[in-house]
Amino acid sequence: MFPLTEENKHVAQLLFNTGTCPRCIFRFCGVDFHAPYKLSYEELLNELQKFLKTEKGELILEVPNPPPKKIRLHELEDGIDGTDNQSQNGEGRVSVIEDGSIASKNSSPNVCNVCLGILQEFCEKEFIKKVCQKVEASGFEFTNLVFSVSFPPQLSVREHAAWLLVKQEMGKQSLSLGRNDIVQLKEAYKWITHPLFSEELGVPIDGKSLFEVSVVFAHPETVEDCHFLRAICPDCFKPAKNKQSVFTRMAVMKALNKINEEDFRKQFPCPPNSPKAVCSVLEMECAHGAVFVAGRYNKYSRNLPQTPWIIDGERKLESSVEELISDHLLTVFKAESFNFSSSGREDVDVRTLGNGRPFAIELVNPHRVHFTSQEIKELQQKINSSSNKIQVRDLQLVTREAIGHMKEGEEEKTKTYSALIWTNKAIRKEDIEFLNDMKDLKIDQKTPLRVLHRRPLAVRSRIIHSMETCYVDEHHFRLQLKTQAGTYIKEFVHGDFGRTKPNIGSLMNVTADILELDVESVDVDWPPALDD
Repeated sequence: MFPLTEENKHVAQLLFNTGTCPRCIFRFCGVDFHAPYKLSYEELLNELQKFLKTEKGELILEVPNPPPKKIRLHELEDGIDGTDNQSQNGEGRVSVIEDGSIASKNSSPNVCNVCLGILQEFCEKEFIKKVCQKVEASGFEFTNLVFSVSFPPQLSVREHAAWLLVKQEMGKQSLSLGRNDIVQLKEAYKWITHPLFSEELGVPIDGKSLFEVSVVFAHPETVEDCHFLRAICPDCFKPAKNKQSVFTRMAVMKALNKINEEDFRKQFPCPPNSPKAVCSVLEMECAHGAVFVAGRYNKYSRNLPQTPWIIDGERKLESSVEELISDHLLTVFKAESFNFSSSGREDVDVRTLGNGRPFAIELVNPHRVHFTSQEIKELQQKINSSSNKIQVRDLQLVTREAIGHMKEGEEEKTKTYSALIWTNKAIRKEDIEFLNDMKDLKIDQKTPLRVLHRRPLAVRSRIIHSMETCYVDEHHFRLQLKTQAGTYIKEFVHGDFGRTKPNIGSLMNVTADILELDVESVDVDWPPALDD
């Protein structure tokens, strides 16, 4: 069913005469249901011509220059077949020439003066198939997708010009046309292309999908359409570091909302001129949103940093916990890169025992994303068998939001440590037993000297919840501590030149130092424990 009615006829005739395509005519006539847009371009052109046919079988083309001409409808139909793509140099376009004749039957349709061909050849099946071929060749794994497009900003200028033209004509008939009455170009494009993508790829279009197919259009021929706006509204076009051009869609729309109609008409033709060529595809890309893998790790080496230890561009140790885990994940997920995070961190010479430390890895642009629980379990085994320095447990896929639970626990939860301590004075078992009775000891820690280069100078209050001692010999004892997360244990033992108060040395009135330190537990109940 053709969607235009008799009351739309004048506007449709005006737009058609000035070089506007059928789908853009529908948009300006407020056609907001999908079906008419989905017809092929050839069908739409034929239906529109029939609709605009006068009683005498003539179509009036009110071309401003040259003067108006009358063209027989059968002549126009002979001149347009609506199936060939527009050539880049504009040759073969259907156009009125000086003697009133029409271009040859093999000509392509005129390039729309509003959408610059977006709603002509770029939403036909042939173009969609090309995009789908690119998608299928990309190697990404997906069960749905989101399709995004970026249109040249000058389309907004051209749409504004067409709107002012139609608005003026409708005003003569005491009718109004608001900007919001026009169907958005992206909406119309989506109505046409989404079903074609779903059909071609066999998956649904889902706005929440992590897999995105994006197409960026450009139109070099009309790139200067926006430039007059900068002279009139300079405050709308401010350079930004991450933008190649000041003429972004948002900046152009902001300027169009500020400029008055009279100034616009002086600077830009209403209706806009017809271009010679359609838009070109500047970029066509596929990308998958990040996926997240979490687990807990144990570190058994006293010569392994959590993250790569590189100073002044020189690597100090050959590997790290981060790399021993992430290298396997990068390979299996076919990801481009990763970001590693954990619930706190241990020093290079500190082991992490017990149930391990929670960690999460963000895998950027993964090509493979679907794994069974058995495959994840096998991946965990592969990581564990590749090194005796670390072990991983509870490996699982998680959401971005779930990682927040790990970060929340960093300051709120407790941690348990085991330390081997040396004293300069000889001690007996009785000299250390008083530490066992101390509960919830409050200490103040000025940022340790060893981390001052990467942490701001501050005094942080922390709680030592409990301590338990085990005498070894007259210069050594073991100390188990349960502390508030974020406590610097080494500094609590040796005092850090008085920057941590009180400390083990001051409590015992000795010079104390820490020889070995192990993390026994990180009491963050995340990620969920899995059955072995």
